[in-house]
Amino acid sequence: MADVKYYDVILKPVITEKSMNEMGSKKYTFLVHVDANKTMIKEAVEKMFDGVKVEKVNTMNLEGKKKTRGRVTGKTAATKKAIVKLTDDSKDIELFTGL
Repeated sequence: MADVKYYDVILKPVITEKSMNEMGSKKYTFLVHVDANKTMIKEAVEKMFDGVKVEKVNTMNLEGKKKTRGRVTGKTAATKKAIVKLTDDSKDIELFTGL
């Protein structure tokens, strides 16, 4: 496993209609490093955003899609997505406010 620091764990937030609806119940969705586990994701979210406490983390591995360009076929890169649920007394993540 690669040496992954906490600032390398979270790649970018996922902004979709479904993830925006879940923000009301304090669930936030992020694309994360493929080698990151749940404890690493929890620590990274708590360190990157002040006043945030994570209750639980759900992860899912997404395989790359099959793509064809002319005669050449290949696959896009595999990704990992994490849904982070915050505790009730936790502050909201400022990244998502105003969207």
